[in-house]
Amino acid sequence: MKSVRISAQLAATAALVAAAMAPAFGQSTEPQAAPPAAQPQYSCTSPAELTRIDNALPRVARRIAAGQPLTIVAIGSSSTFGAGASSPAMSYPSRLEVELKALFPRLPIKVINRGVGGEVSRDMLDRFDRDVFDLKPDLVIWQVGSNSVLREQPIRPASAIVKQGLGRLKAAGLDVILMNPQYAPKVIAKPNADAMVDLIGDIAKDYKTDLFQRFAIMRYWRLTEDMPFSAFLSPDELHLNDWSYGCLAKLLAGAIEEAATRPTVTAGAIPRR
Repeated sequence: MKSVRISAQLAATAALVAAAMAPAFGQSTEPQAAPPAAQPQYSCTSPAELTRIDNALPRVARRIAAGQPLTIVAIGSSSTFGAGASSPAMSYPSRLEVELKALFPRLPIKVINRGVGGEVSRDMLDRFDRDVFDLKPDLVIWQVGSNSVLREQPIRPASAIVKQGLGRLKAAGLDVILMNPQYAPKVIAKPNADAMVDLIGDIAKDYKTDLFQRFAIMRYWRLTEDMPFSAFLSPDELHLNDWSYGCLAKLLAGAIEEAATRPTVTAGAIPRR
């Protein structure tokens, strides 16, 4: 009888030990929380007619064909500087350099960020010597118009300044791409937003200068792709976020590659009839 009692006690003790050790082996009876829902993912897309730049980039094309280093200066305001990005490495100029190096892995490429928050076209033009010409770029990407719209300034004076700047850049033999304002609530709420976009487009045509249609691309995301503003803008409803800076850089890099490697038709290449 004594041995029976000892066996029963041992069995009871073993059961208690097993119960105590169960959580250590992941056998907790507590209900497990459901995994967090995956964040919605958006594709970096845009119609080809919005991303294609019309004019060739002859200086960039020559550098690429010769395997020579390529220097790009991005001048503009806070959305060039990278306000809203999680780090300087996520600004559009930084991401553009990464994207171009992926497209041309054997080519030394440098994209220099010369964005300064709060500036209008006159401020940018005033620092062209130091922040553009002294850097000896092959291509200049000039983002302009946003702050004039935000401050509700007359747009006609900006026209003369942008034309003056383009004249200086072209006289120096540089390739140029204009970039228009961002499509964001704080911009489109202003009465002259569309007029500024149209003005920059007209100047680009008149000066045979390439235009990267940032406004139309972002409008496509919102109105056609039905992306909420929060997907591609910072909480301030003005500046871009990491995703949109990266996407615009990817689209711009593709546009630059296409324009710089586009076959050119020469008189000798035209077939005779």
